[in-house]
Amino acid sequence: MDSSCHIVHTPVLLQECLHCLSPEGETYSESAFLIDSTLGEGGHSNAFLKTYPNLHVLGLDADANIQAKARQRLACYGDRMDFHLGWFDDFYRDFDFSPENPRPNLILFDLGISVYHYEESGRGFSFRKDEALDMRLNPNAGPSAADVVNDWPEQKLADTIYLYGEERYSRRIAAAIVTARGASRIESSADLAEIIYNAVPAAYRHGHLHPATRTFQALRIAVNGELSRLPRVLPDAFDVLQVGGKMGVISFHSLEDRIVKNYFRNLGKACVCPPEQPICKCGGSPHGQVLTRKPVLPSREEVETNGPSRSAKLRVIRKLKEIDREISRMISPFKE
Repeated sequence: MDSSCHIVHTPVLLQECLHCLSPEGETYSESAFLIDSTLGEGGHSNAFLKTYPNLHVLGLDADANIQAKARQRLACYGDRMDFHLGWFDDFYRDFDFSPENPRPNLILFDLGISVYHYEESGRGFSFRKDEALDMRLNPNAGPSAADVVNDWPEQKLADTIYLYGEERYSRRIAAAIVTARGASRIESSADLAEIIYNAVPAAYRHGHLHPATRTFQALRIAVNGELSRLPRVLPDAFDVLQVGGKMGVISFHSLEDRIVKNYFRNLGKACVCPPEQPICKCGGSPHGQVLTRKPVLPSREEVETNGPSRSAKLRVIRKLKEIDREISRMISPFKE
């Protein structure tokens, strides 16, 4: 790897992913195909390509800058590695089912944000830096975090911070933001962090988390539509997956994990037709086999050496048979 390709992100649950999504076994052909739906700096893809020499990988990412780093890092694998720039929900929704376009027998989602975005992107993801308040993974699409904090009504801000950040002082923080923006537009991550710090009770400022942590998480989720993309992409990705193939999802937020858990559980039911439908149209047998009865969690050693892994949960399902895409979407249990 070129020395100029500086890698700052450590992929979570790496060995667990390699084991749970192993392409080995009679289900698979000699040349297995993995779609890494959240490529980032390419940590998971690199490990899969190195471990399984017959594997081909397609990496998806919405951020052109981080994809450029992954291209440099993974260039040594030649035509075993391909890239697609764009949101994963758009990719799976528009997947071309044609003989020339092979369907994957492995799909991986890592829903966490890369350390690169905190440390190197310059887009205001970190409350510890003084950067333009952006937080968009694709900086050319949609409103920025600055647009959200300066333009959204106080009630909507408070609800978003509470729901996506699980922040108990969401109303105090939203009120402080509205007061501050009345004097001047909030443009930097450092300014927002200071507003939040001053808004919460003194005792809360000295806990194990910085008081801005949850609010910054909530704004990032809202700006990038993370919790609206997930229930859309799961049915479409499962549809694209080959029968017999496996799909794994690493989540970091309780709402994310609930979406994945409930969707996988529904796929494992004998009938997935909606209750108001009088006649079963899904075939009356499970479409998926949940391979992780409980989520796979990081080891104590991983948490100690890679702090961001502490909230990671991996769930894996095997596709048993095809499912109508519309029925699959109906059993997705969360709507934004």
